[in-house]
Amino acid sequence: MVKKMNNREKIQISAIGLLSVLLALSIATNLGHVSGGELVSQVQKNSETKTVSQNDDAKSQEPVKNAVLTTVSQTESVAPSSLTIIFKQVENSVVQITSKVSTVNQNIIINGSPLESQSTRLGSGFVYDSLGHIVTNNHVVDGAKTVDVRFVDGNIYSANVIGTDPFNDIAVLQITDDYSDEQLSPLSLADSSLLDVGQQVIAIGNPFGLSDTMTTGIISQMGRLLPNQGSGYSIPNVIQTDAAINPGNSGGPLLNMNGQVIGINTAIQSTTGEFSGIGFAVPSNTIKRILPSLIEKGTYTHPWLGVSGTSLVPDIAQKLGLAKNYKGVFVTTIVKDGPAAKAGVQEASYNINREIKSGDVIIALDGYKVRDIDDLILYLSENKNVGDKVVLQINRNGNIMDLTATLQERATTG
Repeated sequence: MVKKMNNREKIQISAIGLLSVLLALSIATNLGHVSGGELVSQVQKNSETKTVSQNDDAKSQEPVKNAVLTTVSQTESVAPSSLTIIFKQVENSVVQITSKVSTVNQNIIINGSPLESQSTRLGSGFVYDSLGHIVTNNHVVDGAKTVDVRFVDGNIYSANVIGTDPFNDIAVLQITDDYSDEQLSPLSLADSSLLDVGQQVIAIGNPFGLSDTMTTGIISQMGRLLPNQGSGYSIPNVIQTDAAINPGNSGGPLLNMNGQVIGINTAIQSTTGEFSGIGFAVPSNTIKRILPSLIEKGTYTHPWLGVSGTSLVPDIAQKLGLAKNYKGVFVTTIVKDGPAAKAGVQEASYNINREIKSGDVIIALDGYKVRDIDDLILYLSENKNVGDKVVLQINRNGNIMDLTATLQERATTG
């Protein structure tokens, strides 16, 4: 039997049901709030993190931007290098030289006369003084009487070849046009005896006709003996450099880092005719010694001993009965009636098999030891003049003797 509920019981059950519904709604609401709160909190946290991260990135990027700006600013404000400064100081003093040389071909006859043609030769030079004297190589102007001198501003002037020294490959020009509008800036000559291997140097000239070109390098060695095929003699005490020198650089200055001339760029050693890392320059002290005579007289007279010889090597020394590392110059030939011949120097003698039998060895000049042929040529070139006497210390068959020779003028051909 089902018992019928009274009103009171119905009210109690309704109240309990209502409370249950309210409790369920409260729990659901509380659960939704926590979850939403954590989500909002997480979103806010992520947003804050992102904002912080972005701020950090912005801060981290600021030094980078500043660094870039600083680099650009520094690049724009960097002072010119010493090379740039030197170039600006000397570029107006370096010139391009153009000479025209006539050649005659005796093998081609036209209308009864040999074929004559003209060739153009390009080289470089530099301003020597405010009187319009330009220094260059002899081989740049050889055979020409007048040349064109072009300055960096494009102005071209005519110049006469007033002095040449083919033995040292030096020539001097005199500008003949009115150059009053040109600001001549003579280059000063340094003391080349103070140079050392490893010093930085600058070459300026017109290689392959490319005007106003600068290259740099170092002094590779000093005191080289440079054969001069044009004269038949060697140029002593030449500077060797690895600064790029090419055809057209001849006659241009080799400079130190003070912008002073230490030599004239003269030749390269190459199997291709182009620069291969070995260039040569006639030293400034040679220019100082020779140029005044070229300007005044047009020539320079070189003292001449009248011998041909070779540096003593162990093979020759032992054949002469000398110590293996004996130093000196073995006299191979003597010019008849020359200074050495008149002094009594004896040349080499050979047996029927062309083996050395005997010969004089020059071991000193005026008391200065001579180690090789370079020393002999250098001493005579820098310390003696035509007409001077020189005391030759000779080793002849193990006997030491002194002979005195009076130097004569060197002939123009070897």
